[in-house]
Amino acid sequence: MQIRSRRAPERPARSGVPSSLQVSSSSGFPSTPNGGWASRRSSVSRAKATTPKYLICDKDSIFWCDTFKRWCKRKTIRPRFGAVGQHGSIAVVERFIRTMKDEGTRKILIPQRQAGFRRELNSFVIWYNEHRPHTTLRGKTPNDAYFRLRPANRRPRIEPRKRWPRRSPCAGPRTLVAGQPGDRFALRVEFHDGKRHLPVVSLKRA
Repeated sequence: MQIRSRRAPERPARSGVPSSLQVSSSSGFPSTPNGGWASRRSSVSRAKATTPKYLICDKDSIFWCDTFKRWCKRKTIRPRFGAVGQHGSIAVVERFIRTMKDEGTRKILIPQRQAGFRRELNSFVIWYNEHRPHTTLRGKTPNDAYFRLRPANRRPRIEPRKRWPRRSPCAGPRTLVAGQPGDRFALRVEFHDGKRHLPVVSLKRA
């Protein structure tokens, strides 16, 4: 087993993280956020020359107000609100928040400075979109889905059993055998940004 640290290549981390979460992680919170604050923080997308089609929010007062709705209309962004009191109405956002806590912020000592905390969140988002497979995407990473790339579980597989018939079915999704049955392989574990709570696992023919 080879273990080393590396910085993964960075591509636009757009598809996996809802815009509302990109907004909330971009800056510190005032003691009492309001619609004007949410609108100003949402303008972070303009700096990257991108405009989201939707903003997915709950019906908190900072979003369910005329100021925020006018801002969305002016930017031709359609706000989408979860149902009040209905569990799972914004399930994708809620699931991401849980993943970010369980696999990200609870694995580190949170930096006290805002810039340091922002770097930690950005590093997690890049890893989440680039390297973490998702069951709901059938094994794809969010970047695989967004950039229409072939995911790792759809590429030709390594078959370590020497006498295994090449045409025999494998666990889904079914793929062809790369090379010859019985090939040796190495399990490589790397770490995005050198952070051990953000592993990048791959198999390579030895």
